[in-house]
Amino acid sequence: MLETTIAAIRPADETAMAAARELHGRLTKPAGSLGALEELSVRLAGLAGACPPPLPEPAAVAIFAGDHGVHAQGVSPWPQEVTAQMIGNFLAGGAVVNAFARQAGASVTVVDVGVATPLPVDPGVPDAAVSDPAVSDAAVSDAAVLDPAVPGPAVLDPTVPRLVVASVRRGTRDLAVTAALTRDEALAAVQTGIRIADELIDAGAGILLTGDMGIGNTTPAAMLIAAFTGADPLDATGRGTGVDDPTYAHKVAVVRAALARHTPDPADPLGVLAAVGGLEHAALAGLILGAAARRTPVLLDGVIAVSAALAAAAFAPAAVDAMVAGHRSAEPGATVALRHLGLDPLIDLGLRLGEGTGALLALPVVTGAVRVLHEVATFDSAGVSEK
Repeated sequence: MLETTIAAIRPADETAMAAARELHGRLTKPAGSLGALEELSVRLAGLAGACPPPLPEPAAVAIFAGDHGVHAQGVSPWPQEVTAQMIGNFLAGGAVVNAFARQAGASVTVVDVGVATPLPVDPGVPDAAVSDPAVSDAAVSDAAVLDPAVPGPAVLDPTVPRLVVASVRRGTRDLAVTAALTRDEALAAVQTGIRIADELIDAGAGILLTGDMGIGNTTPAAMLIAAFTGADPLDATGRGTGVDDPTYAHKVAVVRAALARHTPDPADPLGVLAAVGGLEHAALAGLILGAAARRTPVLLDGVIAVSAALAAAAFAPAAVDAMVAGHRSAEPGATVALRHLGLDPLIDLGLRLGEGTGALLALPVVTGAVRVLHEVATFDSAGVSEK
């Protein structure tokens, strides 16, 4: 699956891009007056191979969740159980990503690709139970649950979050001690992301948005960023959920030591993901590759997403043509990764939550960029004089 997906990824269509630039020159506005939106719409025309490109709707957020053995090194003050508890919150509709998704009319699909503790919902029970009393039983029992062993089409319902149980293993191994994953496990996670992309696009999604959940996942993200860009671990590592100075210094030391232990080779992206990545990072890389193969834009969220995007670009450089940087995360590694990818973020609000929140806030910007090519009159059609 990975090989065929990579083989299907092609560079942007130069003819469509030229047509989009020419059309912008005839629209009733001064040339270049929409700034970065003009180049974004040109890029999306190149991805679609058409001018104007399809409107990027409906939108589908895919939140990949996993846990990390490196949590044992004390890199995060939050207990690992929070990952599973937040899945319950996503399915109940009570997280920030849910609020932003409702505002944008986007569907939310939560994918357990490697959560370590039991989920607060049992996909084998019709009326799902919730272990966290803060999350109502009724809300989660309304969530659609898909077991990958039971094939079924995705449904892009913006009112009902959906859970996909596709666990490769219950959390990664401690990458400070050994490789986080085997190559087979990393491959399984990547292929899960590809399958989710295909499901959502087959269901009608016009744009995919990346989301993530995993306590401790900024530590492997920093390692991926350092491995693929060559950045110093100090520049690639941030404070995650807001750790204090001693914990931050320890986190940087863990990243530095693990990179020295594994010496990941950026020319071997699957090996990098296996050595120092997370299951959600690998699955997000697969989602991006799957979207690129289907010539569907993928709107990147924060530091977890852009670290995964580096892996996707290492697999297939032309996959960058499908990527839109939603925002600049406050995590310093995100800027390092975006610079390496050659992507400029659409918004910069100092966000560092993850979940897909920054991507959702940027979604109207992406839609507006494309809508201009569909709906704005030309000078000729509007009878407006040019300079």
